Amino acid sequence: MRLHEWVFPTAGWRRMQGMEGGEDGPDSEVANEVAQGIGAYIMGRNMFGAGRGEWDHEWKGWWGPDPPYHTPVFVLTHHPREPLTMEGGTTFNFVTDGIDSALEQAQAAAGDQKVSIAGGASAVRQYLAAGLLDELYLHIAPVILGAGERLLEDVGDPVLEPVKVVASPAVTHIKYRIVRPNLDKT
Repeated sequence: MRLHEWVFPTAGWRRMQGMEGGEDGPDSEVANEVAQGIGAYIMGRNMFGAGRGEWDHEWKGWWGPDPPYHTPVFVLTHHPREPLTMEGGTTFNFVTDGIDSALEQAQAAAGDQKVSIAGGASAVRQYLAAGLLDELYLHIAPVILGAGERLLEDVGDPVLEPVKVVASPAVTHIKYRIVRPNLDKT
């Protein structure tokens, strides 16, 4: 949770959750930007809930009855599960046939809006390695974990062009555009 504490007090995050108040400032502006125009999300199984193997069908996610997404969410998993409809317009759809299928389903659900890879590290890494990301927005909190998944391990050699850097006492936000060199020179 310490990695994400920067967002919870922001006015932008609180508005997205239907709450009032909060702090305005650079972190709030980034929270607003990140959530703008999202029509669907993709996340890994561990982002939805800890555990491996068969599902505990009592588990409904980390967020309670009204998750913060308010759009369809496509969860990458190896274990089938029926869609889970929550309050506020969030439906978790469990995808067992890979990242391409999840992206295709999310794009269909999003329509003209964007698809966001919400995390975790494994999901982001798979999409980055496959060349399926247009941008990567990192939120770097001054927290030393000592262990965990490596976000940029085994992703090949993508070209990341920084397009925005926002710093605050709580976190540094870096937005990269993924550059795809034109390989067809004819």
